[in-house]
Amino acid sequence: MADKWNNGARSVPMAGSRVDVTIDQGLRTYMLKVYNLMAAGLAITGVAAYGLFMLATTTDPALSVGTLNGVMLTSLGATLYTSPLKWVVMFAPLAMVFFLSFRVDKMSVPAAQATFWAYAAMVGASISTIFLVYTQESIVQVFFITAATFGALSLWGYTTKKDISAWGSFLFMGVIGILLASIVNIFLGSDALGFAISVIGVLVFAGLTAYDTQQIKEMYYEGDGSVVMGRKAIMGALRLYLDFLNMFMFMLQLFGNRE
Repeated sequence: MADKWNNGARSVPMAGSRVDVTIDQGLRTYMLKVYNLMAAGLAITGVAAYGLFMLATTTDPALSVGTLNGVMLTSLGATLYTSPLKWVVMFAPLAMVFFLSFRVDKMSVPAAQATFWAYAAMVGASISTIFLVYTQESIVQVFFITAATFGALSLWGYTTKKDISAWGSFLFMGVIGILLASIVNIFLGSDALGFAISVIGVLVFAGLTAYDTQQIKEMYYEGDGSVVMGRKAIMGALRLYLDFLNMFMFMLQLFGNRE
């Protein structure tokens, strides 16, 4: 989707400081919108994940219908975490992100934004099990570590004069490799392979954070209408959201304290 817009996305420098200032102000407004959308998506994910965890677990034995990792589950928790429905919860976000990626150019900006919010909530539901595995303190600590790392890398990607577009193919291959290795490790259950996947995952999505930030910046074109600009901002927010979320999950596997 990003490639579809890239051909006309580079702003051509024009003579006159007034025009340059206008472009610079427009770019700052556009990037701020991207970051705000991404942050809102992460907030929805966090609220959905913790809210579902609270509804799915209990400390009252009278309300418990089973346990998972030593945590008592309500009937909702047993349905979501131990029944075949868990696979629907796990893979629904994947279907939603493909739908948004392929349909965004035909959607209105409010519809695309609502789809992004729905996707963020689905992701929250799918990762709510982290509260069954890791301590809440370590989840918060890893979140802030990820936020600081992400912020530094995104700032570098935004400000650097170096063209890092060549990173794209290498990073994409890294994502495919991580996906295949993760599938293999489902059957192997190797701690060593899991550790290696987490380390490589952090490095790949760290690189993608800088790469995507630069690409999102390059996609800005001051001649775009409000609809096209709105769609670009949503897709840019989605890319950075996925970078942040994946980096967080891999860091949690590396540094999170298990219950």
